[in-house]
Amino acid sequence: MKAIRARQIFFVLSILLCSSVAYAEGGSMSLRETLAELGATLSWDPVSARGALELQNHRIVFRAYGNSVKASFVLDGKDLIEAPSPVSADGQLTFPGAFVEAVRTSVKKASEIEKSRFRIAAILVDPGHGGKDTGAVATHVIDGKKVELVEKDIAFEVASRYFALLGAAYPDKSILLTRNGDTFPSLEQRVAIANSVKLAENEAIVFVSIHANASFNKKARGYETWFLSPEYRRTVIDAGKFTDSSEVLPILNDMMEEEFTMESVMIARSIMKRFDGTIAGESPSRGIKAEEWFVVRNARMPSVLVELGFVTNPDDARLLADPSYLRKLSEALYSGTVDFVSTFEKSGGFTAAR
Repeated sequence: MKAIRARQIFFVLSILLCSSVAYAEGGSMSLRETLAELGATLSWDPVSARGALELQNHRIVFRAYGNSVKASFVLDGKDLIEAPSPVSADGQLTFPGAFVEAVRTSVKKASEIEKSRFRIAAILVDPGHGGKDTGAVATHVIDGKKVELVEKDIAFEVASRYFALLGAAYPDKSILLTRNGDTFPSLEQRVAIANSVKLAENEAIVFVSIHANASFNKKARGYETWFLSPEYRRTVIDAGKFTDSSEVLPILNDMMEEEFTMESVMIARSIMKRFDGTIAGESPSRGIKAEEWFVVRNARMPSVLVELGFVTNPDDARLLADPSYLRKLSEALYSGTVDFVSTFEKSGGFTAAR
């Protein structure tokens, strides 16, 4: 049994790129030379004579033969590379120079394609209200104790955990907060923070504002997500980028408005789907709605405003006073955002007029 297991073990070899090794296209390179030349690591199964090279976040799966033959190898589970095969003989692996060059070229091309694809580069988390602006406030008796619920505190607690989860998941993205404590950035300042984030041509940012609700109707309860009404018209294109095409600027602006609306709806749906799967048994869904809230109206990007529940409703208040429930809200917000980011980045975005 031990012998069988030993034959199935993948031996992982790692050698950092420390020097450039010259080789002839028709020659071969040793394992050590190949790994050093590519800056790669190798996983190798001697039983099946199959291996995988990993470099620059890409993976090439290959099979070695007793003699080098023309073969196809798989890049990142989907793309084929055609090149002379590696050779496994007398317990040694060698790699034709043409194979090494094909790997290098294919990985470089794949990396360039990835860099050119649209990606979410930043996520701005906006805990509503703060400082002198308490937002909605309501007092309830919960388990015999008088409890005051303050919207700004609920929003900040949920937003802070949401922010931390995003930061841990996306070290390569800018995760930002409009306030980091009990401060009062104005609505104009929050929007200015969002619109001032520097982005490359293939990058996008999303804006998520977090609030708690209130109503004179004490029976009103539940969670909901808002996006900007499609009927509201605004300028989202930077006119300075299109000085030679002023006649098409309105068309491009309309296209971008439609895209932002579509993406905002997608974010809202993703978040609400996660809320539905997490807290629907505790609080009712009020759905996705359109309105011209200041922050979503003036942020030139996909944006949503999330209402976590009603501080004025006794049942919602009991939930919003529970730290474990607030954690559920943060985690659902996080999961919904991840769902949207994944969909957006896999599709490569929708237009290039950013």
